[in-house]
Amino acid sequence: MNVLLLGSGGREHAIAIALTKSPLLETMFVAPGNPGMTALARHVALDSNDHSSIIAFCKANRIDLVVVGPEAPLVAGIVDDLTADGIKAFGPSKAAAWLEGSKIFAKDFCARFKIPTAPHARFTDAASAKAYLGAKGAPIVIKADGLAAGKGVTVAASIEEAETAIDRMFSGEFGKAGQSILVEDFLDGEEVSFFALCDGVRAMELASAQDHKRVGEGERGPNTGGMGAYSPAPVMDARMRERVMRTIVAPTLNGMAAMGGPFKGVLFAGLMICGDGPRLIEYNVRFGDPETQAILPRLDEDLLALLLACVEERLPERPARLSAKTALTVVLAAKGYPGAPVRGSEIHGIERAEAMPFVSITHAGTKLQGQQLVADGGRVLNVTGVGADVAEARARAYAAIEVIDWPGGFYRRDIGWRAIRA
Repeated sequence: MNVLLLGSGGREHAIAIALTKSPLLETMFVAPGNPGMTALARHVALDSNDHSSIIAFCKANRIDLVVVGPEAPLVAGIVDDLTADGIKAFGPSKAAAWLEGSKIFAKDFCARFKIPTAPHARFTDAASAKAYLGAKGAPIVIKADGLAAGKGVTVAASIEEAETAIDRMFSGEFGKAGQSILVEDFLDGEEVSFFALCDGVRAMELASAQDHKRVGEGERGPNTGGMGAYSPAPVMDARMRERVMRTIVAPTLNGMAAMGGPFKGVLFAGLMICGDGPRLIEYNVRFGDPETQAILPRLDEDLLALLLACVEERLPERPARLSAKTALTVVLAAKGYPGAPVRGSEIHGIERAEAMPFVSITHAGTKLQGQQLVADGGRVLNVTGVGADVAEARARAYAAIEVIDWPGGFYRRDIGWRAIRA
C-alpha cells in the first residue's frame, strides 16, 4: 500500500513509526513531515488546506490510504473531499468532526444522547458570562467554543482568573474560536484520555493515557498543548474501561449515526473520572498529542491494518492488542512556550539518546538549518521511555533527556507524578 500521512508534529512522527512496521506498507509519503521522519518516508510539500492539490497528488502517486493527523483539516472536510474522489482516508467526515470543532455542538449532542458531562452555560458576550460566573463561583472552567490548539480552556481557581479568561477569549486572542464560550462546572476527579477506533458502527477500545497540560511542575501555569503523557492510565481498570465504552463511546457512535454523520476514525474522549463514574470533558476526533507518542509504542498489532479496517467498515469487535508495559513521554519545549517560543536554537545529542534501549525520540517542532537541527516551534521534541511500570519508563525517558544538549529548551521533571504516587 502507498500511504500519505498529513501532519508534521510529534503525533504524526509516532504514527509514521508505527505504520512502517506494517507488512502492508509499500511507500509512505508525509506532508509536510519533519526532519525526524526523513528516514521513514518521502516528504511532500503539500498544504493541508489545499484539498484539490492533495487529491491530485493522491491520484498521481496511486495513494491507497490518506491518514490525517491534525484536527483542523478534519473539521475543514478533507476526508469528505478525498472520499468524493474515490480516495480512502482515515478520519471522520466534516459533520462527525464537529464533535471537536464546536464545544457547544458537543454539549448539545451529549444532552440529546444522554452522555454524562458537566453542567454548563453558553455565552456570546463577556458581561453575561461574568454575571453567570458571579452566581456560580469558583473553581470553574472557561472554554472557547472552537479550535484553539489545546489552549482554549482555562480551569480557573478564582473569579478573577475566570474573568481574565473570559476577557481574553472575547478580545479575539483565539479568533473565531472565542466568539462563543462555555462556562462549565468544575468536575472533581482524575482526568484521563481515552481512545477508541471506530468504523461508523463498531468501536474498538484502543488505549488510555494521562497527560500533563500545565506548563509548570505541580500542574502550575497556563495550559499548553501537553507537556508529557503516559499510558496506560492506572485509574482505568477493566471495569472502568467497559463503563466508558458503554456510557460514552457507544452512545456517541449511535448518536452520530442517528444524525446522519457516522463516526469513522479515532474517537478521543477527554474524561473526568468522578466519584459517580466517568464524565465527558470534551471530544477530540484525532489521535492525541502527546498521548499518541506514549500509546503507539505499546501497540502489539498492525496499525495500518486497523486504520484500513476503520475506513472499510470491518473493524474487529475486540480491544486492540497492547503490551502490558508502560510508556511515558516527556515533551521538550522551546523557552518562551506557551507564549512566543524562541526559534533557531541548536539541538545536539539526539542520536545518542535514540541509541539508548527502550527509548524513542519523536520530532514535533524542528527543522534543518544546513546540516544543523534547530528548534522551530513551541513543543520541539518528545522523548519516550518504555518499561515494566511507570517508574521504569519514566527513568528511561529522563535518562535519555540527559544526553540531549539543548540549552534553548526546557521540560517538566515531574511527568507521571500521579501514577508514581498511586
